[in-house]
Amino acid sequence: MTVSIDLFRNADDVEVYAAGHRIFEEGSEGGGRMYGVKEGEVEILVHGAHVETVWPGGIFGEMSLIDSSRRSATAIARTDCVVVPVNAERFNFLVQQTPMFALQVMKIMIERLRRMDARI
Repeated sequence: MTVSIDLFRNADDVEVYAAGHRIFEEGSEGGGRMYGVKEGEVEILVHGAHVETVWPGGIFGEMSLIDSSRRSATAIARTDCVVVPVNAERFNFLVQQTPMFALQVMKIMIERLRRMDARI
């Protein structure tokens, strides 16, 4: 089962990327934000290898937001896509106002970790 976050469905503060655009690069500064996918697909690469495709309702970039580290992956718009940027202030607000949001983020991170473990 893939966890989906519906909180971004009606967001209007979005960023639009054309297919093939690099949203962020592995090793770059995290910029203090993660993203929710509203429309389209985002491909996640680690060391140039495809590890995941993020669909509408999914998130990416959360690790750098949470621990302020450099990006551990590259995110590329696989199709034309619309994403919702989530900075630390918005993230904290969502966690406080919608506690299930934090659980959904944790479940997504656990799903990713389990998939990576299965590859080893």
